[in-house]
Amino acid sequence: MGSTKKMRGIFGFFYRRRKCWQLYLMILLPFVHLIIFRYIPMYGLQMAFRNFNPVLGFWDSPWAGLTHFQRFFDSHMFERVMRNTLTISIYSLLAGFPFPILLALSLNYIKNRRYAKFIQTTTFMPFLISTVVMVGIIMQFLQVHNGAFNDLLELVIGRRINFFGRAEYFHSLFVWTGIWQTAGFGAVIYIAGLAGVDPSLHEAALIDGATIVKRIWYIDIPSILPTISIMFILSMGSIINVGFERVFLMQNVLNISASEVIATYVYRVGLVAPIPQWSFAAAIGFFESSVGLVMMIIVNFIVKKLNGTGIW
Repeated sequence: MGSTKKMRGIFGFFYRRRKCWQLYLMILLPFVHLIIFRYIPMYGLQMAFRNFNPVLGFWDSPWAGLTHFQRFFDSHMFERVMRNTLTISIYSLLAGFPFPILLALSLNYIKNRRYAKFIQTTTFMPFLISTVVMVGIIMQFLQVHNGAFNDLLELVIGRRINFFGRAEYFHSLFVWTGIWQTAGFGAVIYIAGLAGVDPSLHEAALIDGATIVKRIWYIDIPSILPTISIMFILSMGSIINVGFERVFLMQNVLNISASEVIATYVYRVGLVAPIPQWSFAAAIGFFESSVGLVMMIIVNFIVKKLNGTGIW
């Protein structure tokens, strides 16, 4: 009797979903992509705990335990790469996270909609430029000898500055060029959230004599607060992951003391070193991902306690 009831439940499950098979077919490709490129590669995480030898393979390579992690923590490079990574990450979070929100709120109150669309398109366009091209544009613009910005600086202060050749400028250069590239794209999410705000709330506020600032503070921000919370939690998941491409393209021997981050250090020791250290590089990458996961869980717990919004 129990087995018959169980079989009916299984057949009923598939029968009910037969009516919307198109939706399940649409989600099949992303699901397969997730399995192949996100879950199956987790099999290789054991490399971080072994002295990996490609001839022996994963299972037959000697077990090393936490040796590679301890080696990274004791390395003379640990302090430098962690300091640079955390500085860039926290700087990007403090300076870059509010920018899309402020841009979305500003665009929402521009009465001339054509002008608002023009500003939105202009700020969104840098996101469509590839990272390589974007860095090339910045390098040409800030070039010491004939860059447009240095020509202007020479007229104003009487001297030129080698922005890419001095380590003290790297963090600000990286963060603010990143804001320029991504602020327009990030604002799209908040603009969509603001579009769902009930117009009657603003009408009532106008009747009561509320200013734009008060309408933003008491209507708009509370309306998009769940979205802000989710985006903040996700950003904390990459708190020590500043990416690789842009840092690597902007990096040179003159600014490497400020530009060497975890991602570029993994690349150097794991791929371009005379003797590649695959297990050591895998351990560093595993440490980076683990810290991001722990931070996201902690921040998700705190945010959910504060306003009831979380990823899970």
